[in-house]
Amino acid sequence: METKSPFETNSPFKAPDSGKSAAIVSYIFLIGWLISYFAMYKDNKTSLSSYHLRQSLLLHLGIIVLNIAVTILIMIVPTALFGYLSYLIYIVYIIFIILGAVSANNGEQKALPLIGDKAQTMFPSI
Repeated sequence: METKSPFETNSPFKAPDSGKSAAIVSYIFLIGWLISYFAMYKDNKTSLSSYHLRQSLLLHLGIIVLNIAVTILIMIVPTALFGYLSYLIYIVYIIFIILGAVSANNGEQKALPLIGDKAQTMFPSI
């Protein structure tokens, strides 16, 4: 009779993990979130990875919506102010990615400013 180790999964990532890897990778733009969710999270659901997957999903979707809104605004009112606003939004986005990834790396469930708590209620099924 063959016994299975409690750390074995069907995932191609064989190292025992507390969900930290999936949490960190989820902050690498939207493609990182997709890789994290489908390749890492499905076989190893932890509270840490769930927390950061929800938070990073709202962050990535939010930047897409803001980008579309600013682009439409620039098309309607072509002024340099909205171009600078776009740069500011991306700088804040990168700062949030860094904050989230550092929090995930430290194994903390620290909410991102403005969106962290909202993400936990918006995506409870993740």
